[in-house]
Amino acid sequence: MSERPTTTPARPQRPLITYVLPVYDEEENLAAFHDVLERATRTRPDLRFEFIYVDDGSRDDSLGRLLALRGADHRVSVLSFSRNYGHQIAVTAGLDAAADADAVIVMDTDLQDPPSVSMEMIERWEAEADVVYAQRRSRRDSAFKRGTAYAFYWALDRLASVKIPRNVGDFRLMDRAVVAEVSRYREHERFLRGIVADVGFRQEALLFDRDARHAGRSHYPLRTMLHFAANGILGFSTAPLRWISRLGILISGVSVALACYVLYVRLFVPSQAVPGWAFLGVGMFLLSGLQLVMMGVIGSYLGRVYVETQDRPLYSLAMTARGTHVSTRRVPAPRASASREPVVDPVLAEGGG
Repeated sequence: MSERPTTTPARPQRPLITYVLPVYDEEENLAAFHDVLERATRTRPDLRFEFIYVDDGSRDDSLGRLLALRGADHRVSVLSFSRNYGHQIAVTAGLDAAADADAVIVMDTDLQDPPSVSMEMIERWEAEADVVYAQRRSRRDSAFKRGTAYAFYWALDRLASVKIPRNVGDFRLMDRAVVAEVSRYREHERFLRGIVADVGFRQEALLFDRDARHAGRSHYPLRTMLHFAANGILGFSTAPLRWISRLGILISGVSVALACYVLYVRLFVPSQAVPGWAFLGVGMFLLSGLQLVMMGVIGSYLGRVYVETQDRPLYSLAMTARGTHVSTRRVPAPRASASREPVVDPVLAEGGG
């Protein structure tokens, strides 16, 4: 277990807490979210805070809003992807940038995860917890989403090779030692809550009540949710592959039993023999469907292997604005904006840091 900076004489500076905040089409939420977050962190003047916003290729004016926040608050850093890579990759980029922090807090910017809860996480961390994950006591979602979430966590609990807590998202605090370990996991099809569970360390749950979105709509439609669930199961379980073997053995046993029955009727009770073309047709389609499903499962695992062997970068950054350092490649104007003016970092424009 890593020593806390408050007890280490070699660290005279106040501990640095970095927030990693993935953003995708959240222009309506950013100002309100940052205001609530800033007021929450104001209660801990004994700590230093940094806010790393990662724009995941937003189609609206989220990047412009983030740069405006950076102009008003020097603690704000902005990373902007060259295209949309997905929530888990955005969090990964933020963790990569937060390597120097004493602790990192990951949360979304739609105000469903209350910033005040992150202050309780810091208290747990100061009490020697290495990971503090927010566990939902209640959630203001539709009945369909609650039902599918329950089914997903139920299946994951029985299939995964590591114990992944139920009703837990990516809202959590991680000590710098945990962040260093998580950063070593570089798979492309990422399921971060499984990765954090896999690295171990001392992990504690913090119960909280999840709020409704402040504005906008969810960016997790059914297709995205299914893909995310597949990453969780395929990334941390080989049970589907074992099921294929067991299903094959079962079907083979049933086929042998039916063959014995047909031979018995043919030899000893020929008067009861029935051609059974309908049965054969249904059986053929059934077995063909099962074979395609089993090939699909194998193909899913094989596809993950193929992607990993390509060893491509996890993401590409079009812009990095942090401290006095600003690195920009050609960042297009947001689609939702009528302006064609280039995106300009206000801190750079003012010559400040």
